Amino acid sequence: MNPAQRATAPEDRIPFSQRIVYGLGAFVNNLLGAATGGMMIVLNLGFGVNPFLVGLLGALPRLTDAFTDPVMGYISDHTRTRWGRRRPFIFAGAILAAILFVVLWALPEGKGEMWYFWYFLVVSIVFFAAYTMFATPWVALGYELTPDYHERTRVMGTQNFIGQIAFTAAPWFLWIMNSGEIFQNELGEPDQVEGALGLAVVIGIVTIGLGILPAIFLRERMADVARTEAAAHPRPGLVESLKAFFSGFGVTLRSRPFQKLCLTAFLVFNGFMMVAAFQQYVIIYHVAEGDQIAGAKWFGWAGTSGAVANFLIVAGMTWLGTRIGKRKALLFGISMSMLGFLLKWVCYRPDMPWLVLVPQPFISFGLASLFTLVPAMIADVCDADELETHERREGMFGSIFWWMIKLGLSAALALSGYLLNFTGFDVDLGVDQTERTILLMRLFDIFVPVLTSAIALWAIYRFEITEDRAQEIRSQLEARRGAV
Repeated sequence: MNPAQRATAPEDRIPFSQRIVYGLGAFVNNLLGAATGGMMIVLNLGFGVNPFLVGLLGALPRLTDAFTDPVMGYISDHTRTRWGRRRPFIFAGAILAAILFVVLWALPEGKGEMWYFWYFLVVSIVFFAAYTMFATPWVALGYELTPDYHERTRVMGTQNFIGQIAFTAAPWFLWIMNSGEIFQNELGEPDQVEGALGLAVVIGIVTIGLGILPAIFLRERMADVARTEAAAHPRPGLVESLKAFFSGFGVTLRSRPFQKLCLTAFLVFNGFMMVAAFQQYVIIYHVAEGDQIAGAKWFGWAGTSGAVANFLIVAGMTWLGTRIGKRKALLFGISMSMLGFLLKWVCYRPDMPWLVLVPQPFISFGLASLFTLVPAMIADVCDADELETHERREGMFGSIFWWMIKLGLSAALALSGYLLNFTGFDVDLGVDQTERTILLMRLFDIFVPVLTSAIALWAIYRFEITEDRAQEIRSQLEARRGAV
C-alpha cells in the first residue's frame, strides 16, 4: 500500500495539545543543555577561573553520561509503579534538575580558583545525574506515545519544533547576564555574577513549571504491556539485575536497524559539528578578508537565516515523512544538506558577502530532518525489538542513542581543533594567512560533512523497517498480546 494511502486510526492519534505538552519537555531538555554550556563563560569572566579549567568543567561531568544514561534507561524500563515507568522520574527529575541548576550558580564571591573548580565540578556531576533522570525517561516516553508509523513522525516533528525555541533564546544568555538594567552591583555597574544566579533561577522556574507537565498529562501506552511481560519473570536480585543490564545493553547494540540509525546520526551530526568552527574562520578570513567585525556580522546573519529556516524545515520534513515515509524523507533531508555544504564553494566570496546567507537554509535540512525523523524511526525499532525479545526497551534504546551522540560530539570537537592546526592557521598572522591555509579551511569546511553525510546516506538507504514492515510488526505484536 502507498504510504500516503494508509490513514492513522483515531485511537492512535495523539491530540495536538498532548503533542505540545511532550514538546514542552523538549524545550526544557534543550534549555538546560544550552544553558549549561552557554553560561560557563561567567566562570572565566566573572570568577577568574582559568579557561583550561573551564574547559575541563565542561567536559568532565559529561563523561558521567556514558554511565548514567544507559543505567537510567534500564531503570526506567524496569520500574513498576502505579504511575508508570517514566512519569515518576520525569516529575522528580525536572524538580531536582531545576534546584541543582540554581545551586550550581549560587557561587559566593571571594573564593579561590580551585575552590570554584571543585565546587562546580561536584555539583555539576550531581546536576547531570538529575538532568538524566528527567531526560532519559522523557525520551523513552515519546517512543511509546503511539504505535502508528506516521503519528510517531508528527509527535517527533512537534517536539523538535518546540525544542528549537530554546536554541533561539540561548544566544541572549550572555547579554542577559551582563545587562546592567537588570543585574547591578553596589556601584550600579553590571554584575555578571549576580546575573548568572538570576538567570539560573528563571531557568529553574521554567524547568519545573514546564518539565513536570509531560508527567502529569501524558499517558504511558506501553506500561501495561511491560508489566505483563515482567510478570512472566521473577523479580531479579542485585546480581541478576546487573547481568540483565549488561545483557540488555548488548542486545540493544546488536540491533541492526538501530546500528544504522546510530551511525547515521553520528555521521550527520558530528560531521556538521566537526567543522562548525571552520565556518567562522572561513567567513572572517576569506569572505571578509580578515575584517573580524564584518565577518562576525555575516556569520551572525548566516546563523539567523539557518535558525529561521530550521523551523520551516522541521514542519516540512514532518509533512514529507508522512507522505513518502521516514526513510525516504531522511534521504532527501541529508541530500539537501550536502547540497548546502557544496554551495559554500560558490557562495562564500569576498565580492558578494551576502551570498553566505544562501547555503545555510539548505544545510539546516540535515539536523532538522535528523532529529525529527530518527526518533520516530527508533520507536519503530523498539517494536521490532519487542517482537524478537518480548521486552519493551525504549529507555535503553533512547539512552544509548543519545550517549552515542554525546560521545561523538566530544570526539568531533577534539578533532576540529586538530584540523584547524593542520591548515596552518596562525592567529598571530591576522589577515596575512597563507593561501594554503585558506584553501584547506574551505575544503575541510565543505567536504568533511559532505563525506560523512554520504556515508550516512548509504546507512539509511539500507534501513530495513519500511512502513509496510512496521505495520506487519505491529500486527504480530498485537496478535501475540491479544490486543485488537
